[in-house]
Amino acid sequence: QVQIVESGGGSVQPGGSLRLSCVASGFTSDNYALTWFRQAPGKEREGVACINNSDGRIDYRGFAQGRFTISKDNAGNTVSLQMSSLKPEDTGVYYCAARTFSFPTTMSRSTMYNPGSYGYWGQGIQVSVSS
Repeated sequence: QVQIVESGGGSVQPGGSLRLSCVASGFTSDNYALTWFRQAPGKEREGVACINNSDGRIDYRGFAQGRFTISKDNAGNTVSLQMSSLKPEDTGVYYCAARTFSFPTTMSRSTMYNPGSYGYWGQGIQVSVSS
C-alpha cells in the first residue's frame, strides 16, 4: 500500500519562498508518478508539477514554470517542491499524489494533471502567501 506524508508549508510574504516535501513509500516498482496539486478556497484542485519516475519526465504547469522546482532525491522516495517568488494567488492547500503503472508509461498532460488519475494522496498542507 502506497503511503504519502507531506511536510513543509506555512505562511510567507509575497516574493518569499517555501519548500514542501513528500515522502512516498510502498511502491513495488519504479513505475510510478508523483504530482503536486493545490486547491484554493472555493476553487477546483489543480496540478502544479509532476515527476514521472517511470519515464524520467518532469513537467510544470505554466504558472509554476520558472518559480517552482520539483525534485526527487536519489536515495529514497522524497519529492520536494521548492517554491520561490510566491504570490498571494499561490495560497491554498497543497497535496502530493501518487499513481503507479504496470510498466514505464508516458502520461499526457491532461492525464498528468487530472486528480482522478491518482489513487494515493497525502493529507494536504497549507500554504499562505500574504502581506
